Amino acid sequence: MPDERRLEIYLDHAATSPVRVEVQEAVCRAMSADFGNPSSLHRKGVAAERILSRTREAVARAIHADPREIVFTSGGTESNNLAIKGALRALPRRGKHIVTTAIEHPSVLAVLAELEDEGYRVTRLAPGREGVIACDDFRRHIAPDTVLVSIMMVNNEIGAIQPVEQIARLLAETRPAGPRPLLHVDAVQALGRIPLEGLSRIADLASFSGHKLGGPKGVGALFVRSGIALRPLLAGGGQEAGHRSGTQNVPGIAGMGLAVNLALSELSAASQTMGELRRRLIEEVLDSLKDARLNGPAATVSSGLPGEADRPAAAPHIVNFSFPGTPGEVLLHCLEDEGVYVATGAACSSHKRKTSHVLEAMGVEPGLADSSIRVSFGWCTSASEIDRFLAALFRAVTDLRRFTRR
Repeated sequence: MPDERRLEIYLDHAATSPVRVEVQEAVCRAMSADFGNPSSLHRKGVAAERILSRTREAVARAIHADPREIVFTSGGTESNNLAIKGALRALPRRGKHIVTTAIEHPSVLAVLAELEDEGYRVTRLAPGREGVIACDDFRRHIAPDTVLVSIMMVNNEIGAIQPVEQIARLLAETRPAGPRPLLHVDAVQALGRIPLEGLSRIADLASFSGHKLGGPKGVGALFVRSGIALRPLLAGGGQEAGHRSGTQNVPGIAGMGLAVNLALSELSAASQTMGELRRRLIEEVLDSLKDARLNGPAATVSSGLPGEADRPAAAPHIVNFSFPGTPGEVLLHCLEDEGVYVATGAACSSHKRKTSHVLEAMGVEPGLADSSIRVSFGWCTSASEIDRFLAALFRAVTDLRRFTRR
């Protein structure tokens, strides 16, 4: 009989999810049977174009957009780059001020740092202790020359949901008679995790990725509201309505489309299940390890587009803890030895061995920030896996503390 402790428990879905079997099959079909170039006029090309159309409809359905407003990219990073650079370079005279938060994904923060070198002013709002920015603080920093606001819907390290709906409302109020600042929303961690039906109503641009919800890597999408001008990052054949040249990744797009459809069909039940797992995990950890600290909101959003809640809330699939005196990276490897996979922060920067910029911006002390781990659920996470994770976690923390106190 296999040792239950050696069975793999994957709890790093915020980095990437395992590709669903149905998605693998869809990708293989697109590579073997529907391998045509979607720009070709013959039957093979038409079949490939039909795959693109179905996936556009799937992503558009998630946010109640027009399928023609969906642009395919190579993933969330490219979507963020195209949204920010493309929009600003199409509006060179609108303004030179950008508002964002200090806890954005590196693919946003790095772009904005480049833009500062080009003469833009960037305001990075610090969040409160639970990782959510204050709308009053946001209102104070909107200037006459603010041209763009870029904010993530769900933070990838702590799961905190930002008040995107209120921010959109404030932007509309700032210039009732003229063009308001554009609103870009990084929704990579939100798609398939929380309801997004109203996103197309409040955002001008929104970024998505396929591999966070059981789809393949290397494919993403960008919502571009009708009428919003973008200057493309890539010159070429003018695919994707001129927004993104290059032959589309048909197999990846086929897989993303099916993954989105599956996630939407399971959204209500999956959100409830993951929310219950998250609540129980938080209770068990804080009850059993009295000095453990939760980083981010304890409450989990239940339904509706976030923004009207009375208190900060988190998406149901991400939770972040600090264990004082237990280095996060060491704890990660101890858990890995038991077949449990978690993270210490954003996967894109995990090899840089530096304190999380998200926890730092929240005011978490360096020692606590360095002792943090992120646990993230997905479509296949079960209650029994959480039970086994908790047992492994308690063993690892106890053993590490015994060792460090010698």
